[in-house]
Amino acid sequence: MNFRYMRKEDLEQVCAIEQTLFTRPWSRQDFLDALSKEENIYLVVEDKQQILGYCGVWGVAGEGQITNVAVKKEYQGRGVGAALLRYTLKEGESRKLDAYTLEVRVSNHAALHLYEKMGFHSAGIRKDFYDLPQEDAIIMWKE
Repeated sequence: MNFRYMRKEDLEQVCAIEQTLFTRPWSRQDFLDALSKEENIYLVVEDKQQILGYCGVWGVAGEGQITNVAVKKEYQGRGVGAALLRYTLKEGESRKLDAYTLEVRVSNHAALHLYEKMGFHSAGIRKDFYDLPQEDAIIMWKE
C-alpha cells in the first residue's frame, strides 16, 4: 500500500468509491474545491494504481475537521482505514494540527470503533445531521 496526496487524476476513482458508499456523495467539483485549498489535506491509499480509499481534512486554526474517510467495500475490515487515518493524522501533525473533529452516523459501529481505537472520544450529538436515511451524528474529538 502506498499513501500519497490526492491528485485531480484520482478523482474518477475517488468519486466512484464515494458514489458506492454514501447516500449524499461529494461531487467531483466538491473534491476539486477541497484540493484547491492549501490548508486542506487530502490523501489516498493505493495499490497497483488502484485507489483503495481516501481521507480528507480541512485545516482551520490549528484544528482538523475530518470530512471524508472512505475505503472501498471489498477492502473494509482489513486495516486499510486505520492505516489511512494514522497516516493522515501524522501528516496533520507535521502541519501543526493539534486537535481533530469529525461526525459519524450513530449506526456506523465499525467507524465508531475505529475512531475510538485511534483516540477519538464522543463529545455530543448533532440531531438529524444526516438524511437518506435521517439519522443523528456523534461528534467526536481527538486532542
